[in-house]
Amino acid sequence: MSNYDALFVKDMPNIGGDFKNEGDAAGLPTPTNTGEPLGLMHKGIVPQSKIHMSHTWIFETDEPQHWVNEHEHDYDEILIWTGTDPDNPEDLGAELYMDIEGVRHTVTTSGSVYIPAGTRHCPLGFTKVTRPFNFSALSLNADYTSDENEGLVEQMKAAKGE
Repeated sequence: MSNYDALFVKDMPNIGGDFKNEGDAAGLPTPTNTGEPLGLMHKGIVPQSKIHMSHTWIFETDEPQHWVNEHEHDYDEILIWTGTDPDNPEDLGAELYMDIEGVRHTVTTSGSVYIPAGTRHCPLGFTKVTRPFNFSALSLNADYTSDENEGLVEQMKAAKGE
């Protein structure tokens, strides 16, 4: 046994509760084409970690899917999308959209985007997905934080009388 064994992540837990801008936490229906958000790295898994990184499978869909609401962070973030065709790794097999400071960007190739701290970004969603691909979010912070939708679910439940 090595002193470094605790630095390896061998079981990626579902970390969906970390994300306040998508799915139930944001008052959105969970898209029908997203897998569970799995933790690749964060301080809850590796206490020494200074980053938060997730991995999610995105599956086929013919219908547009809104996934993440507009928000910002007080740290830098990198979003990564990777196609799964080993013969053509640049082909994402999908079309996704993402706004940065209100400007819509359309993506159809594998790649990433660097989002500086304080930059408003999203909505993020999928126009179509013809082949599954990998989506990862790397937060240059030990925790994923954003207060954009804090309390939104509770407000919606209260409005419905639940």
